[in-house]
Amino acid sequence: MCHSHSQAINASAAQNSLALVLVDEDECAITERRELENGTLSQKESVVDASKKLQDALKQEGLKIKKHEDNINFLKRQENLINDTILDLQVTLGKYHSSDGLMAERDNLSKTKSDVEMIQHNLKHTNSAAGIVCQLKTHHTQGSQLPLIKGVLGIVASLGKIDDDTLSRHLSEYLGTNKMLAIVCKTLDSVKAIESYDKEGLVNKYAGIHGLGTSIGRTIDGRFLVICLEYLCPYVGDFITDDPQRRLDIPKPRLPNGEIPHGFIDYAVNMINIDRENLFNVTHDGHGLRETLFYHLFSHVQVYQTREDMMRAVPLIRNGALSLDGGMIMNKGDYALGDVEEADVKFLKSSGQSHPTAEYCAIEDQIKKTEWEKEHISDDLQREQVLLKKAKATFDVKKQELLQFLAQSSNPVQSPAGRDRMSPGDWIKSEVKFETS
Repeated sequence: MCHSHSQAINASAAQNSLALVLVDEDECAITERRELENGTLSQKESVVDASKKLQDALKQEGLKIKKHEDNINFLKRQENLINDTILDLQVTLGKYHSSDGLMAERDNLSKTKSDVEMIQHNLKHTNSAAGIVCQLKTHHTQGSQLPLIKGVLGIVASLGKIDDDTLSRHLSEYLGTNKMLAIVCKTLDSVKAIESYDKEGLVNKYAGIHGLGTSIGRTIDGRFLVICLEYLCPYVGDFITDDPQRRLDIPKPRLPNGEIPHGFIDYAVNMINIDRENLFNVTHDGHGLRETLFYHLFSHVQVYQTREDMMRAVPLIRNGALSLDGGMIMNKGDYALGDVEEADVKFLKSSGQSHPTAEYCAIEDQIKKTEWEKEHISDDLQREQVLLKKAKATFDVKKQELLQFLAQSSNPVQSPAGRDRMSPGDWIKSEVKFETS
C-alpha cells in the first residue's frame, strides 16, 4: 500500500516536472520572441528616425533652392522694368536732341576738344602713369575696355573744369602736380589691378599699368598717386537746392557780427564744374565726384578776392584758403609766400556754352540713377545665381545620401532562428515618402 502510494507520488512529481519544463520552454520562447520583437521595433524606430533626419535635411535644401529661384525671378522682373524705364527716358531725351540737334553736336565737339587739349597738355608727362591712362582712354578703344582701365575714371585734372583761368592756375598750384595727375579709381579692386608685385615685393613691370605702358611704348618713372573713391569719407551735408551742379550747401564763414567776411567768393570745392555723368552715382553708394573726390581734395578751402581779404579772415579759416591775386594758406598756420608758380598741370577751362535746360538735365540724371539701380540689381542677380548653384549641389548630395540609406536598409534581416523578418527598407517604404527632383 505504501509502495503503490509512493509510485503514485513519483509519477505525479514527474508529470509536474515535465509540465514545468514545458512551461519554462514556452516562457523562454515567448521571452525570446518578445526580445526579438522589441529589438526589431527598436531597429525600426532607429531606421525611421535616421530616414526622417535625412529627409528633413533634403527638404531644407529644397526650400533654399525655391527661395533663390524666387529671388532670381523677382530680380529679373525688376531688371526688365528698369530696362523699359531707361528706354522710355532715352526716347524722351531723343526728342530733345531732334528738336535741338545742335546742342548735342556742340556738347560732343566741346568734349572732343577738351580731350585733345588734355592729351596735348600731358604730352610732357608721357612717362607718367597719368599720361598712359589718358592715352589709353582716349586713343586706344580696346585698351579702354580692359578691366584695369574700365575701373579708372581718369586723372584729377581731367575730371573738373573751371570758368576762370586764374582760379584754375591757383587751385592747381594748391593741389600740386602729384595730386593733379593722381589716377582716380572707383573701387579698391581697381586700385589693385593697376599694379602687382613679385615674391620679393618689387613692382612687376609686365603687369597692370606698367605692362599696358610697355605695350604702347611708354614706361613709368617713379611713384604716382592713386585715389580710391570707395574709401573716401564723403560730404554728409545738404546740397544747394535746384543747383544743376549739385554744389555743397556748406555754411559760409561769418564774423562775430554775423556778416560774411569781405572778399569771400566761395568754397573751392563748389567752384569746379563737373560733367553731368559724374554728378550722380559714381560710387556704389550713389555719391558723385563733388562730394567724394573734390571734397577730399579741397574740403573747406575758401577762395577770396585778394590777399588782404584772405588775411583779415584768417580766424575763420579752418582748412586753408587762397586768393585770386596769388595768396595761399595751405593749412591753418601754414602760409605759402613768394611769387606765384605756374602749375605744370591745370584744370581745363569750361566751354562757356549755354547749359541744357533743367528738364533735360533732370532726365539725364534720372537715366544715370536708373542705370545705377540696374547695376545693383545685376550684382544681386549674380550673387543669387551663385547661391542657387551651391544650393542645388548640396541638394544633390543630400538626395544621394538618402538614396544610399534606403538602398542599404532594404537588405533583408534574418532572425537567429532563420525566420525571415520584414526588412527596415519595407518599413521605410511603407511609412516614409520623399520627393526628388
